[in-house]
Amino acid sequence: MTDIKAIHDWIDAHAEEAIRDLQELVRQPSISAQGIGLRECADIVLRQMHVDGLDAHLHELDGGPPIIVGHMTTPRSNKTMLCYSHYDVQPPEPIEAWSHGGPWSGAIVDGVLYGRGSTDNKSGILAFNKAAKAFLAVRGELPVNLKFIIEGEEEIGSIHLGPWVEKNPQLLEADGMHCLDGPVDTATRLPDVDLGLKSVLFVELVAKGANADIHSLNFPLLPSPAWDIVRALNTIMDDKRRILIEGWNDGIYQLDADDREELEEKTRRVDLQAMKDEWGIEQFALGRDGVDVHYARTYEPTANIQGLISGYTGKGMKTIVPNEARVKMDFRLIPNMDPSTAVQKLKAHLAKHGFGHIEVHARTNAEPPYKISVRESMAQAVIKAATDVWGKVPIVNGVSAEGTILRHVWIPCVLTGFANPGANMHAPDENVVVADYIRGIKYAASIMEEFGKG
Repeated sequence: MTDIKAIHDWIDAHAEEAIRDLQELVRQPSISAQGIGLRECADIVLRQMHVDGLDAHLHELDGGPPIIVGHMTTPRSNKTMLCYSHYDVQPPEPIEAWSHGGPWSGAIVDGVLYGRGSTDNKSGILAFNKAAKAFLAVRGELPVNLKFIIEGEEEIGSIHLGPWVEKNPQLLEADGMHCLDGPVDTATRLPDVDLGLKSVLFVELVAKGANADIHSLNFPLLPSPAWDIVRALNTIMDDKRRILIEGWNDGIYQLDADDREELEEKTRRVDLQAMKDEWGIEQFALGRDGVDVHYARTYEPTANIQGLISGYTGKGMKTIVPNEARVKMDFRLIPNMDPSTAVQKLKAHLAKHGFGHIEVHARTNAEPPYKISVRESMAQAVIKAATDVWGKVPIVNGVSAEGTILRHVWIPCVLTGFANPGANMHAPDENVVVADYIRGIKYAASIMEEFGKG
């Protein structure tokens, strides 16, 4: 039986094929927020998997783009691993901010491949696929039973995936699940290994006033939606970043000894100054430092304002009282916080403070937060694989940013990845370092190998 080095050597020898396939995927727009190119991209993924000798089938979603599902078995292991990835990408705007041929070029410049989706998450799709192909080519069999699910709406919250999973849970049942949608740590350049998910609750608050924008001479007589929104926001969070909604933190996850040790270990190994330098800031909010930085980022619920929209924002002035104001927010919920309950608490809070007239539009299908133990076999397989491929133990996090599946089929799940610092995910000039992409394929192969042993 060949060892993992023979698999890695095969991946190196077939790197050009992996690069060409990634360029083909990147050159196909697949923007879920705008409904652009999704079926075309799914067709490319399906064809590539078939060329690579992998089982794959399209499944239609009611109202959404198709998903690709596969299942391959092996006599070598009684364990099954689910490989999750997504083929949709974020909108590329502003287009003019892109270089190297624009968002769909797939151009390689100085060893870096540019294009929307190059990191998030088309290289992740191919890392799974090419790793599986390597085992089939070298050994003639896989080290573990594999299931694949590749969806086309992750970037907008997997809004049509849940009902399909609920009807087809047997297609996804597995002993462990992971996705390659994460970065390496900025300072250590080692993979982040995330053992859970902070749920993201998207909310839009809407305040309305007169039936049109009115001359501001009449401000004393008119409702002011913009001021209503500002005043309402001030009741939600204080200047110490504490969320003031009654009962918001009831029953939230309490850290155990392993969690605290992970925070201490990360503090010892991560250069916080490198994070500040990457973000262009002199200090962290509230002057945080040391363990408190990692605790806050990992386990602290948040109430973020994404954007405020009201009135006139063009050149010069326009003397109006806007008739509407909106704010888009995302609340990060940690394990044991229920998204639906959180929405009800927010509505009750606004009513209590005199803002019951403000409309609350919330995504009701927010995925639930979750947390697994570092002792889970899926976690141990990823940590061991990262250690073997990078030569050092990776950075292990408590929770991070696929929860839709876990709402219906519970599987111990780990998020990790190989995205280079400066990959510009969700931003212009998104990219992946080609050498890191090839290493990512080896990482996927090593995870398969280690999980199959377990």
